[in-house]
This record gives sequence, C-alpha cells and structure tokens, in this order.
Amino acid sequence: MNVCLPVVENLGLESLVNEHFGSTPAFLIVDTETGEYRAVVNENAHHAHGMCQPLAALRDESIHAIVAGGIGAGALRRLHAEGIDVYLAQPGTVAQMLAALKEGTLRKATPETACRGH
Repeated sequence: MNVCLPVVENLGLESLVNEHFGSTPAFLIVDTETGEYRAVVNENAHHAHGMCQPLAALRDESIHAIVAGGIGAGALRRLHAEGIDVYLAQPGTVAQMLAALKEGTLRKATPETACRGH
C-alpha cells in the first residue's frame, strides 16, 4: 500500500509530518510493503487560503491512503472521490505515523474534522 504523508522537510522516515496538507513543502510516499519511499515536491506550497492545489503534485502518483495533521474540506472531498482514505496524524515522524496506521490507532478524517482555516 502506498501511503502519502506531507512532511516539514525530507528526512526520510524520520521526517516530521506536517500539520497542513496543502501548504507542505513536500510529500513522502511510502510503500508499506517494501519500506521504500520517495519525496515529491509540492510546487504549490505558497498560496492564498483556499487556493492550494496540492493534489496537482500527486496527480501521477499511485496513492492508497494519506496521513496528515490537517486537511481542507475540498482536498478531502476530492481524495474521497478517488477512493483514497485520509487519516489524521498525531505529532510525530513518518515512521511513527506508519506504525500507528498499521496498529489502527489513527482516526479517519471526515468533513467535520477538515480544516476550516488557519
């Protein structure tokens, strides 16, 4: 399964998960079966509120789930429409969030938990 996590800085599995999906500088995509990962730069990290296009950076990626500290309602709707599950991260590293996802301790993002502004 390919899991995408917005990261503050690319430090591999020790990267801190970003609180904001849309304005993250990069995404780390991790194959949970092989442990391989790679970074994808978010060229749209700087934008006016509500004008982000983070999904453009991920357009050609095969992603099954996203783990993020926060995500806007629009992005959440688009991801759900694509059949991609979104989970709410706790403060921590990519490795910690992948372990929590595997353990089933992360809750799924819903329209009620989506960011409504910063």
